[in-house]
Amino acid sequence: MAGQNQLRTRQDVRKAAAEILRPLVSCMTPGKARIYVGNGSAHYGEDVAGMECYSRALWALVPMLAGKCPEAGEFLPLWQEGLIHGTDPEHVEYWGDIGDTDQRMVEMAVIGCGLCFAPEAFLGPMDEKQQVNLYNWLNQINLYDMPKNNWRFFRILVNIGFMKNGMPSDKRRLQEDMDMMESHYTADGWYFDYPTKRDYYTLWGFHFYSLLYAALMDQEDPQRCMRIRERAAMIAPRFACWFDREGRGLPYGRSLTYRFCQSSFWAAMVFAGVNCEGMNLGQVKRLLLGNMRFWLGRPIFDRGGALTVGYGYPNLCAAEGYNAQGSPYWALKTFWILALPEEHPFWQAEEEAYLPPLRFLDPQVRLLLTRDPENRQVVAYTAGNHAWEHMHEDEKYEKFAYSTQFAFSVAKEESALNRGAYDSMLAVKAAGKDLWHVRSGCEQYRLEEDRISFTWVPRSGVVVDTVIAPLGMWHVRKHVIRNEIALEAAEGAFSVPKDRSGARPCDRIRTATEADGCHAAASGEMGTSAIYGLEGYDSGEVIHTEPNTNLMAPRCVLPTLHAALEPGEHMLLCAVFTDAGDRLPERIPEEVRILAESL
Repeated sequence: MAGQNQLRTRQDVRKAAAEILRPLVSCMTPGKARIYVGNGSAHYGEDVAGMECYSRALWALVPMLAGKCPEAGEFLPLWQEGLIHGTDPEHVEYWGDIGDTDQRMVEMAVIGCGLCFAPEAFLGPMDEKQQVNLYNWLNQINLYDMPKNNWRFFRILVNIGFMKNGMPSDKRRLQEDMDMMESHYTADGWYFDYPTKRDYYTLWGFHFYSLLYAALMDQEDPQRCMRIRERAAMIAPRFACWFDREGRGLPYGRSLTYRFCQSSFWAAMVFAGVNCEGMNLGQVKRLLLGNMRFWLGRPIFDRGGALTVGYGYPNLCAAEGYNAQGSPYWALKTFWILALPEEHPFWQAEEEAYLPPLRFLDPQVRLLLTRDPENRQVVAYTAGNHAWEHMHEDEKYEKFAYSTQFAFSVAKEESALNRGAYDSMLAVKAAGKDLWHVRSGCEQYRLEEDRISFTWVPRSGVVVDTVIAPLGMWHVRKHVIRNEIALEAAEGAFSVPKDRSGARPCDRIRTATEADGCHAAASGEMGTSAIYGLEGYDSGEVIHTEPNTNLMAPRCVLPTLHAALEPGEHMLLCAVFTDAGDRLPERIPEEVRILAESL
């Protein structure tokens, strides 16, 4: 899509939305109430998954209708028919009665938005009975329990939709739910999702829905709407630190299969009229459209044009249990920018690069974010953010470092290093036959402007004190390990794509064991990753990791250092280098050695 659509103008974005929606038409059921785009499953049944895909497509269609995009006319009659049949208890494609914590609650939110922002398109074709059916089906969300997390916004949006159309609404619940969502606010623009996480859900969940609330409820709830806009303005420059100049967002946390939903915050922020000091509309436009350009140039669609489960390519390995085949269409929330008319200043602004600080500590999310001076790559160092709730949380939250150039890998199993793909991790196991163990939560941590430190227990009988200090695109790791048993240790740098169509393969692989330290490195057109042992390591190796473990590239190599540790106390000290291009250093810079000696 990227070669045919440069995504520079509103017309380009309209065209992209239509191109993404069009393949869904042939996947609709006869009554148009469900869409099945492929095989695979989630923790909810296939009927619900089909309804989910129908609903998530509306995240593009509703703003297209609100913004009077002519392309909407191609799709509106089909989704109107599906809405009538899906909410009709006498129709074979009825979406069904819901219960507590039901996935269909999630999918009601955008229908509530449709009632708010495009009521004629939703209610106009319906007779009185059909409107009653729609109301009765949606109103179930007021009758059942739901989690104390971002789900509450789904009920909020449904009740506002009722209220805006003169339908009975639960104003008490609306007030309670908004109060609860505000109770999740911490500081610096950050909300946490239940139980404790701060990740993309703050942006594409709490802020996105809050900003829609602010756009709808200025008259009814002005003080809250003012707070919502202030918090969005506060987090905007912090969130901009997650993006590099290529438009890539930081691969970090769960639900990454939503892909360009990463930039949906920018769409909602502009739509709600948020003014952010230090950022202009041209810079926000670059962040939003740059992210979309990156994603729509990736192989994330199947041969029929449907979005796939995965990240940089179709891949079920890293998916959560709530990722059905239609789930990725939540990315379409970014198309909310189409609700703004052509004459809006956003569309008239010239794109402008935004360069965040080269180093920024954000304690609310436990990240120390760095970038190179050209903003080619963002690297974030983390003190962990674990909640033991979903698949692969060690990999999604507990790596030492995350990079926009090199997405992280997930383990297929823990019995072998190539299958564990332990990039940006120190993995340990008992000498001999055992499974590999990595950081899975911190006993304690400390965040400073120039380093992070934490104590962790990878397995019984092993305690590790770690300090990580960045210097440009280098960083130094120091581990003090107290182990009651003999250990094998493996320290991974970043995984480098081995090959990719149209690019030169990773053709510079280097390992050495030298008198002044061992090292392992891999470099090519798709980037460079190297790790140098300064103390305590025995050898270097470039591991060919199991296919489909890395989120961005299906085939990767991973520079790794090895150490054998007898019972006692040991220090491991290494320097890690990463580059967005093919720049492999011949030696460690003196300033990096000085930093290592100072830790």
